[in-house]
Amino acid sequence: MQLCALKTKKQDDKERLPKLLEYVLCLIHLAVFGILGVLTRYVLQKLFGPRVAGLTNDKNILYLDLPSNMVGSFLMGWWGIVFKADISSVSDYLAIGLTTGYLGSLTTFSGWNQKMLDLIVDGHWVLAVLGFLVGENPYCLFLAAYSIIFGIETAKGFRWLLTRRNACTGSGTPSSSSNWRVDSFKRHLAVMGVLILMLGLLWGVCGALLREEFSSGNSGAQLWLACFVGPPGVWIRWFLARLNGRGLGRAGSFKWVPFGTLAANVSAACIMAALSTVKKAVNSQTSDTVASGIQLGFLGCLSTVSTFTAEFNAMRESERPWRAYAYALITICISFGLGILIYSVPVWTKGYG
Repeated sequence: MQLCALKTKKQDDKERLPKLLEYVLCLIHLAVFGILGVLTRYVLQKLFGPRVAGLTNDKNILYLDLPSNMVGSFLMGWWGIVFKADISSVSDYLAIGLTTGYLGSLTTFSGWNQKMLDLIVDGHWVLAVLGFLVGENPYCLFLAAYSIIFGIETAKGFRWLLTRRNACTGSGTPSSSSNWRVDSFKRHLAVMGVLILMLGLLWGVCGALLREEFSSGNSGAQLWLACFVGPPGVWIRWFLARLNGRGLGRAGSFKWVPFGTLAANVSAACIMAALSTVKKAVNSQTSDTVASGIQLGFLGCLSTVSTFTAEFNAMRESERPWRAYAYALITICISFGLGILIYSVPVWTKGYG
């Protein structure tokens, strides 16, 4: 009986999940961790913003999303590079949730691009240029780019300490324990149930708070709306990631360009610019709340800097480091150029205040 039970358990552990369940698990992980990323980004905005620390604001190159982009890039070095295999050994879906879901939503490219457009509209051309060079351009090896490098180096140091300690105690490698591995059908179902409850709780609380604060038009109302529209942005970015490494056409030209990440960041920057134009044109509290909520949630989750910096760093360390800078210029020129056409030109010609 015990032998039969052991064989049954091993078969259950090795059982491949149905394709539909795999997709559901991915989407739920992305949704929950994506909302947590939005909440963390908002907290960091307030913590380092003008009302608390006073280090960031919308009027200079140290814009509000800079701390979250730096923190997210730093953690990408830990969770998305050095310890990614260890996290995947526990659960592949957890790795997707932490990197694509949480860190991808914690960081945002479209927000940075729009702040540079706002500076140009206000006549601060010098600050806009400095913003490309210093503020948050991960390709220029400043701030966010150095954050992921610092994250990788500190994570490697921490891994060395763990390995040394385990070698002294004889406890094995950090990933040797199987107690926390989600490797069976039942465990996957249990995790899915917990995450569904978390998602329902998050949306329920956000819905109640949004209903209460929507008429006020404050940043709280924008945040609760952002938590609702954030997950679709994560899902779209996750699907677009399938384009990375495929190249263009049947021949697969330019496979080194991550077209999925490029498409996500450029499209989010363009929609962000369009919504900013609408806010200027309509100039009402309701439109401002809805547009700002979509920008903070959907577009903040659709675009990403953490993945951006990871790709740049990988290219920079490859045999062709010039590709990293070419990738940088492509993303910046397209996003900023289209942003000027969509946002800056209408604001200048129509004279929106």
